[in-house]
Amino acid sequence: MTVMTKGGNLPVPAAALQVAVTWRQGARVPDVDVSALLLDATGRVRSDADLVFYNQPAHPSGAVRHLGKGQGADGTGADWLWLDLAAVELGMDRVVVAASTDAGTFGQVPFLDVRVALPDGQQVASFTIGDASTETAFVFGEFYRRNGGWKFRAVGQGYASGLAGLATDFGISVAEDPQPVPVAPPPAAPAHPAPAAASFPAPPADRLAAELALSFPPFTHRASGKERVTCPPNLPPGARVVVEIECRDSISVHIDSCDAYGRADRDLLSTYEDEVHARTFATVPEDRPLSLVVRADTPWTLRVLPLAHARRLVHSLNGRGPDLLVYEGSAGVLSFVHQGQSNFVVWHYFTSDDPEWQDDEEDLLVNEVGRLDVLAPVRAPGLLRIEADGPWRIGVGG
Repeated sequence: MTVMTKGGNLPVPAAALQVAVTWRQGARVPDVDVSALLLDATGRVRSDADLVFYNQPAHPSGAVRHLGKGQGADGTGADWLWLDLAAVELGMDRVVVAASTDAGTFGQVPFLDVRVALPDGQQVASFTIGDASTETAFVFGEFYRRNGGWKFRAVGQGYASGLAGLATDFGISVAEDPQPVPVAPPPAAPAHPAPAAASFPAPPADRLAAELALSFPPFTHRASGKERVTCPPNLPPGARVVVEIECRDSISVHIDSCDAYGRADRDLLSTYEDEVHARTFATVPEDRPLSLVVRADTPWTLRVLPLAHARRLVHSLNGRGPDLLVYEGSAGVLSFVHQGQSNFVVWHYFTSDDPEWQDDEEDLLVNEVGRLDVLAPVRAPGLLRIEADGPWRIGVGG
């Protein structure tokens, strides 16, 4: 790993990278929110969609994603970005990594740095901010095109006007500093890639809340055709994790979990869309790494993420194709609208109220074909696994 100084630069691979802004948390230390801006040759964004942050977590091109934040056992906080430089659109020359503080300045944030790593955890570069004072936003560094490749520059430029002022300088219309979205407590992620073996506390009675509080460095794997993928051994045993796949121009895409012998034993996701960006979940085995079989006809990207990266269903959500939602409300009624032509299936997984039953309860809320607009009762907080071939909307209430 290269330890960089302000103004320094170095070549980086034009591939998938993980970027983590880290800091030491404390009682009077403000929270830090990371963001990324994709800039053209003029040094400005083309539209507000070129800002990626907690309230807009994915760039339309798929090249940049906000993965979320967490806390390590030593009190170190981290906020993660996933960046695929090979997928950055032509005409976009720079990807700026920035951050803002909530209710405080960067001068109050100790041990502040940015780290760039490969998906397998291999460190590429790090840059420490040691001169922060009254700034409420910071540009940590930038990835930029040079001679057909990519380089990373350590910038270290502060702003006293927060994310809104920083974004405005790059051409984004921001009326005021964004406020954090009221969601469940953020996941607890280690500031740096976890070792090969890691221990996790036993989950309390509220399994869903416990799983939403767990975290680990996101795992990314790329391949083509059929392949069995063994995930790193640092995933929390017994916990459910998000399994996400992206694929284009494939006839069909399937994901199965494997048994102890490497055989496919449970269908996690099946879709026949031309362009797939789908999510489901898998349960990490207690005694071995999670193993998945992916089948597709064209190149694909698989990601395994903490459960907290699933979207929360609070009021209503729109989507397309297979997806995974977290519902944290009480018993009630959900509404379902589907605009596709094939099956629309929604499973609800929730904690059983029977103390003798250790597994989750499963409710089949919807199992219909074609266009529909229906209601279904939901008995408790839990996970909603959606199987669909077209656009859909799910809402809370009748």
